[in-house]
Amino acid sequence: MFRHIVRGLEFSFIFFIFAALFSYSAPPLTDQIEKIRAYTRDLEFNYVAWTTDAALLKLQANSIGAEQTLSREDQKVIVAQYLRVTRKILDEENQLQQIYADPNIADKESVSANLRAILKTDYANQNELAPFAEAILQEQVSVVLKELGLTAFGQPIPSLLYHSTPLPYALIVSPRDRIEQIANISLDPLLPVDEQARLETNIDRALNTSSLVVPVGGIGVYPTMVMRTTDLHWLLNTISHEWIHNYLTLRPLGFLYSSDPAIRTMNETTASIAGDEIGTLVFQKYYPELANASPLTSSLILNPFSAPPTQTTFDFRAEMYLTRVHAEELLKAGEIDQAEAYMEARRQVFLQNGYLIRKINQAYFAFYGAYADSPGGAAGEDPVGPAVRALRAQSPTLADFVNTISWMTDFTQLQTAIQK
Repeated sequence: MFRHIVRGLEFSFIFFIFAALFSYSAPPLTDQIEKIRAYTRDLEFNYVAWTTDAALLKLQANSIGAEQTLSREDQKVIVAQYLRVTRKILDEENQLQQIYADPNIADKESVSANLRAILKTDYANQNELAPFAEAILQEQVSVVLKELGLTAFGQPIPSLLYHSTPLPYALIVSPRDRIEQIANISLDPLLPVDEQARLETNIDRALNTSSLVVPVGGIGVYPTMVMRTTDLHWLLNTISHEWIHNYLTLRPLGFLYSSDPAIRTMNETTASIAGDEIGTLVFQKYYPELANASPLTSSLILNPFSAPPTQTTFDFRAEMYLTRVHAEELLKAGEIDQAEAYMEARRQVFLQNGYLIRKINQAYFAFYGAYADSPGGAAGEDPVGPAVRALRAQSPTLADFVNTISWMTDFTQLQTAIQK
């Protein structure tokens, strides 16, 4: 009991620090962002309300201590039940969206009444299971973090806390003449796609920018936000990825996240590399029987950072790499209109090969190009990702890699480190 009280006080203290200093609901107040927010204020996600509710849920779960009292087999049963009800909810939400999108259904409320009643019951079941399942997964990841040497006095600092939830969209804004993220503003997760497109158009016409509303897989607030999914391996990777962001935020690389595009790419690539390694170790340690099983996926869920359907001849990463490189060449030559026409033409190619990408523009590459944990793809020829991967390759352990890069304040330090 004493352990639970101490841990509860610890993460409550850290939560208030993060909420006060690093909340994504308060982007840096530059003139450009304020001009953009003139279009988004009524659509922005309320992080204060979300983090307060999530912190209360974590305090309640901490008092139960399910991860300490249940056997490993019982823990697996709870996690499996949680994933099953999540799959059911995602499928039902998809059906509900289809009803409301169908112009041939006049009385949508009557037609959807039974489905909404079922969803209400399933939401209640999920709410009962979530505190237990999340506490179990938090503890499992924390154990592996300790084994890897990424803890202090046997505990992750900050404590690993996450909550699965419908995630806000991110509005990414880039200048038209270059690929650079100048704004990342979180929007209501229920914002319809037609309103997303209208928002992008209004901002771009008024400010001569390139904008795009994108889905995200997780957000490094505290507790961290993680997209609902039924793919356990991906879930563990993302829980770990977002904790790495929390870990880095207490160090220069994270504190300076928004100061420079190179720092942002270093941060995101580090979190991607470390998150995948940690999540895979947790999966192998606690769920080895699932190693060859197909993930429980839903038609509504798609990891926004990976390729969708099975492809045999079309290489998504290679083709996206070529698209980024040529678009950037056109932009550097001052041929903005030609670059935008080229990116739209390339989008049609991806569409013909089964990739439902709504828009490829400067903002697309400004966002996805920062996740450079694998060669090629949207990062193009940006040297930052390869340098981060080189540092990991020459680091004897994951902890050495994370702790080395976490204290860097610019890309030059990384270049120097990999040349030694």
